[in-house]
Amino acid sequence: MPQGTLERLRPYIDGAYVQSRTEKFTTVYDPSTGEAIAQAPCCTQQEVDAAIAAAAAAYPAWKRTPARKRAQLMYNLRNLIVQHMDELTMLVARENGKAWSEAAGDVGKALEMTELACSAPSLLMGESLQDTSSGYDTVLYREALGVCAGIAPWNFPAMIPMGWMAPLAIVCGNTFVLKPASTTPMTSLRFARLYEEAGFPRGVLNVVPCSRVEAETILTHPQVKAVTFVGSTSVGLHVYSTAAQHGKRVQALCEAKNHALVLRDAPITRTAAGIMNSAFGCAGERCMALPCVVVEEEIADALVAELVRLCRAQKVGPAYDKATRLGPVGSLSHRKFITDWIEKGVAEGAQLVLDGRGVQVPGYEGGYYLGHTIFDHVTEEMTIGQREVFGPVLCVKRVQSFEEGLELMNRNPFANGSVIFTQNGYYAREFVMRTDGGMVGVNVGIPVPMGAFPFTGHKQSFFGDLHCHGKDAFRFYTEEKTVTTRWFDEEEMKKEHVDSWDGSL
Repeated sequence: MPQGTLERLRPYIDGAYVQSRTEKFTTVYDPSTGEAIAQAPCCTQQEVDAAIAAAAAAYPAWKRTPARKRAQLMYNLRNLIVQHMDELTMLVARENGKAWSEAAGDVGKALEMTELACSAPSLLMGESLQDTSSGYDTVLYREALGVCAGIAPWNFPAMIPMGWMAPLAIVCGNTFVLKPASTTPMTSLRFARLYEEAGFPRGVLNVVPCSRVEAETILTHPQVKAVTFVGSTSVGLHVYSTAAQHGKRVQALCEAKNHALVLRDAPITRTAAGIMNSAFGCAGERCMALPCVVVEEEIADALVAELVRLCRAQKVGPAYDKATRLGPVGSLSHRKFITDWIEKGVAEGAQLVLDGRGVQVPGYEGGYYLGHTIFDHVTEEMTIGQREVFGPVLCVKRVQSFEEGLELMNRNPFANGSVIFTQNGYYAREFVMRTDGGMVGVNVGIPVPMGAFPFTGHKQSFFGDLHCHGKDAFRFYTEEKTVTTRWFDEEEMKKEHVDSWDGSL
């Protein structure tokens, strides 16, 4: 299709899809085919300002809307997500390239967080204490902040912006401005219509695709009170420092290089299956992927052989083929980024036991495919094992003992998650207590907690005080107000007045 005939997406501002006045557009591609499917506007500075103004105008009335009513609207939204599940899954698959089951999981996590938002009345409750001093009572309330904003990445078009960010901020009584990733904005823009159908007032949710230049407004605008960011550590540090300098609350979820420690008593077949899902699911394009396995030398050869066997048995194909287990990576430029890392790993001396470069999918030759890739004998001196590749590339590091493996893992600057595979309760307990990982798995390859618990990245993987998910999210999107009261008996007041008056005017 000629680029000039592509659908031009429109930002969603103040309850309507509006025609952007920008002259800059980003082409959205289907990673399975390499074909252009839409054009996303790079909204102007004035349009970003208009979205913030719309959110600010909607805030006073939305804040006064009872929490029970806000939760009821979230329940309406929850039902609409269920009703449109296949449509939303297809949108994620088309613009991101996730295999169908993974795209459904992406939408499913947005659904899970929307369901968590439905429980807002209980999670927004404060605290109280009678007689804090004789006759004095104190009550703590949780109140909304105002306009909140989200800057979302491309790798989870549904879960992150429409799960971690928008529903939790909005149900707390805030209004929201979302900057979706320019390469995957279609899902967020479709969700905006679902919010409208669910009954949310104009201006409560605004979606404005734009570049980093225009997004700077979000970090500095006086009416934006809180910012949630997911992306690279370098950008996350900029977002955190800039927004915090301007008095905003910030949570910045950043890069990772999660490791698994496999001890000699771990069952090979079951452990390899767990590693496969976590290392190669979503083509490795997630911050809770498992790109590094630290294995005791005694079982390393057997584990690597089983991983290679399982990789060769998995189908590489288009996202919307339900038999596909490894879909394409997100973009042509990202495929180049990953293959550059593979070449660097070879140059650094890692042993390439399975090479995914050059994989072809018949009928989809234009797609951004990259097969399963495994490096063995990766050492600490090799950057391939230290930096985030963000693709279907697994690095195997060999150690002689539990202590050596744990120390190796903890030297990494990132600490989103960490995993141990073992049947030994002592080592499992030691690992849980001593690992730097914020989310820890024991024989669980992807230790992402359900939405009621926080997403607790550590070290260079997170900047901020309160995490997304769970009670942390409700604390992040509200501020506390404490009220102390004292009441007097009318007769006592009269008596005190008479006794204290000395007759002077």
